[in-house]
Amino acid sequence: MALRHAVLAALLDEELSGYQLAKSFDMGVANFWHALPQQLYVELAKLEADGLVTGREVVQDTRPNKRLFRVTDAGLAELERFAAASAKPSFMRDDLVVKVQASDLIDTDEVIAQLMERAAFAGAKVELFSTLLDKIRGDRSEEAFLRHGERIGPYLTCLRGLAFEQGNRDWCERTAAILRERRAAHAQR
Repeated sequence: MALRHAVLAALLDEELSGYQLAKSFDMGVANFWHALPQQLYVELAKLEADGLVTGREVVQDTRPNKRLFRVTDAGLAELERFAAASAKPSFMRDDLVVKVQASDLIDTDEVIAQLMERAAFAGAKVELFSTLLDKIRGDRSEEAFLRHGERIGPYLTCLRGLAFEQGNRDWCERTAAILRERRAAHAQR
């Protein structure tokens, strides 16, 4: 997947400025596609040049003018083409997992600290995703929202982000506990 498809998907619901797009990425899209704000601005310019989004300038009295972007029919057609193409399998590439792989032969104090740091980060993301899901769903049950909600794509991707971060948190906490137990057992020998 290219960044362009993630940007197009993020612009489906409403017109957004580059700043709003960056905030939108942080709150939802980042659970499946990470991008820096600078990358988003560059991509918006490319998408506009390619006719996949259109921008309009909004004059503001007390702030600098801003540009709002929305997906064009050509942009929607590009998303259709992208959706029809085969999806590549995802894979994990994580420095912390490499450190755990080597944990039998190295001092694990720092690895345990990094695991707990990652678990805390994942825990914070779990709370964020849970809050977002509640906000998206409103006063409806999940079942009712998924059956009758107008747009469920953002909700479903948020569910994936939640499951991913829960898995990260749980694995980090369990791995740190196992490494602590093994370190204690080796110290008693």
